[in-house]
Amino acid sequence: MANDERPRAAASVPAKAPRTSRIDFATLAGLVLGVGGIVGGLVLEGGHVQEIIAPTALLIVLGGTMGAVMITTPMHTLRAGVRALGKVFVEKCDAPESMIDLIVDYSSKARKSGIVALEQVALEAQDPFLRKALNLAVDGTDLQELRKMMELEIEIEERAGESEAKLFEGAGGYAPTIGIIGAVLGLIQVMKDLADIEKVGHGIATAFVATIYGVAFANLFFLPVAGKIKARAQQNVQMRELILEGVIGIVEGLNPKLIRTKLEAYTRAEEPKKAAVKPEKSGAKEAVEA
Repeated sequence: MANDERPRAAASVPAKAPRTSRIDFATLAGLVLGVGGIVGGLVLEGGHVQEIIAPTALLIVLGGTMGAVMITTPMHTLRAGVRALGKVFVEKCDAPESMIDLIVDYSSKARKSGIVALEQVALEAQDPFLRKALNLAVDGTDLQELRKMMELEIEIEERAGESEAKLFEGAGGYAPTIGIIGAVLGLIQVMKDLADIEKVGHGIATAFVATIYGVAFANLFFLPVAGKIKARAQQNVQMRELILEGVIGIVEGLNPKLIRTKLEAYTRAEEPKKAAVKPEKSGAKEAVEA
């Protein structure tokens, strides 16, 4: 194993881990399935799609919901929330395995030439969190101070993700109520034509479309988007924790193999469950043979 480490330490260390972006088909499929299920159920019940197409109701629900959200949310959070919407449809694939390989290469170089040898790669690191942690390490920052500073940054990023998610959670809370307001406004218009019972029936049906829009937007878009943003934020926090533990391992001068073993815990969440099942099977087999 020692022979395997030497070539890797001698090789030039890459400045950044591979990073790609891809469309999140789960989000798109969920939207299609959710809307398709509702519309399909309407059609199977003998209804028509035209019955739930009401631009006025759509204007009331979306306009009222966005207005309520803008009143309750600071402007900088609104901007961040709009940017975060892209995370729901596009997934940035920061593979933990690639980051682990990168950190292990850094540790090999640091053990061979000293941590100061990482000064150049620290400046060129693509991930801003990794770049900051490495620069602090190269500058000789106390280990405890380094940990506190980077953990504070993780906490701030986590809070920012929660704020972005709360924006859409708020929209999910307002939309059904705004939908009821739209339904009441529609009923007010219906009351003007009580003499014509046919118009009354059609008007009532149209009025309740606003309620459908409010509930549908809340449960098929706003609340699921908030959940996805939270999930993305949690993935980001986990990656930050991986990087921090790796950099601390480099500062402590741990063996690269030990650093790899430590960081691989972030990629093996399901393995303990599988390992727990195997002894039971072997034990049962031994009992049968006895």
